[in-house]
Amino acid sequence: MEIERELLEILACPKCKGDIRLNKDESGLICDKCKLMYKIRDGIPVMLIDEAICTN
Repeated sequence: MEIERELLEILACPKCKGDIRLNKDESGLICDKCKLMYKIRDGIPVMLIDEAICTN
């Protein structure tokens, strides 16, 4: 299930409130500033800092 582009435009990183982008395989949203990835499950982004994955 694909995430809607309109939703991507309004979402922000819950940690720093910065911009996020879709990763290459569209399985998560990445904050380049925080170096965190938020997984997308069943088309819904899980925007919880505790569940984010470090991309370093």
